[in-house]
Amino acid sequence: MKRIIAFFLMVLGSQLVWAQDSFDPDQMLLDARELIFDGKYDEGRKIAFRALNGYPDYADILILVGRSYAWEGKNDSASIYLERAIVAAPAYEDGYSAYLDNLMWASEYDAASRILDRAKGSLNPLPTNLKYKEARLFYYQEDYDAAYEMADSLFETGYENKDLLAFMSNLQRLRSTNAFGFTYDYDSFFGDISNWNTASIYGRTRTKLTGALIARVTQSWRFDDTGTLFELDAYPALWKNSYAYINIGGSSTDFFPKFRTGISIYQNLPKAWELELGYRYLGFTEATHIYTSSIGKYAGNWWINMRVNVIPDESSVGVSGNLQARYYFRTAEDFFSIQGSTGVSPDEESRDPSQLLNSYRVRLGYQELIRPRFMIFGFTGYSRDELSEGRFRNNLNISVGAEFRF
Repeated sequence: MKRIIAFFLMVLGSQLVWAQDSFDPDQMLLDARELIFDGKYDEGRKIAFRALNGYPDYADILILVGRSYAWEGKNDSASIYLERAIVAAPAYEDGYSAYLDNLMWASEYDAASRILDRAKGSLNPLPTNLKYKEARLFYYQEDYDAAYEMADSLFETGYENKDLLAFMSNLQRLRSTNAFGFTYDYDSFFGDISNWNTASIYGRTRTKLTGALIARVTQSWRFDDTGTLFELDAYPALWKNSYAYINIGGSSTDFFPKFRTGISIYQNLPKAWELELGYRYLGFTEATHIYTSSIGKYAGNWWINMRVNVIPDESSVGVSGNLQARYYFRTAEDFFSIQGSTGVSPDEESRDPSQLLNSYRVRLGYQELIRPRFMIFGFTGYSRDELSEGRFRNNLNISVGAEFRF
């Protein structure tokens, strides 16, 4: 009898041990992921480690542990598990994607290049997500032309990434493209005053100190007079994901500002948002101070921007606004645009804000890089300007231009 009882106890004990050691690793992955995504890294990793004891080559669990360490800034620990993941599953894209993120966050760009080479050896063709990460790697290595070319090729194939257009816009600012161009503007006021004709030429280069540097000369014929405006724009880089716009200019004629200057600070935000805060000074007959702010968003092939300008004077505070949308096609430099606005833009050098009570405008635009080194653009707009109480002037503007790069 004792032998029978001992036998049943032995069978029962072995079943209990088997039950304790058998588990569902897929469910444990889900449980660990839920905790880690909730910020409970240590608790989530405990479950992940238990699963790895039984399934040491489970790539998704290794990737989850590696990413959890990377999110905490423990990049060396993250690399240990992500290396195990790509060894366990060398043809699995997610392992390389996580490994590249970790190394780029740690500024280990040479190591990231080596992992990318391993991905190219195992995955043929290279998945588009990894091509995008290669473009980001070129960016971190300050090879902006290579980064732009790769990002542009992804855009042309229809690659969907909410940050792609914002990334390419930033690369356009950083690329060392030299260029010169011209614009011509025709303004008709339907017989109220004589037509205006305005021509500009500009040259663009890039330096480490100033970023993009643009020199512009504008010649205009209006009010039976001729005037010239000289301007210089710079776009220096500031801290991470931030840059500035700086403008200075002046003219000896009355219909351009005697002196103008401005500055804006741009900050790229998560999820393809961009915020701007700035100030403009326009020295016409009366000095005009303009405080401006805008917020922009890239969404799919669209860029949408809303701007508000505050113009204080001695007796009141004026407010104007602008809403603009661009639809990008073919490449990230080809677009159609539409905008509606009230008031005068702080960056428009040809109008004296003190001479208007208000202005209402609709404007359409088009730009296309028709050759790798040659771009054309054109805009047309209609505005109704309120000059005084009950007196309005209609204005049709047509603007065309071209740019050659070298």
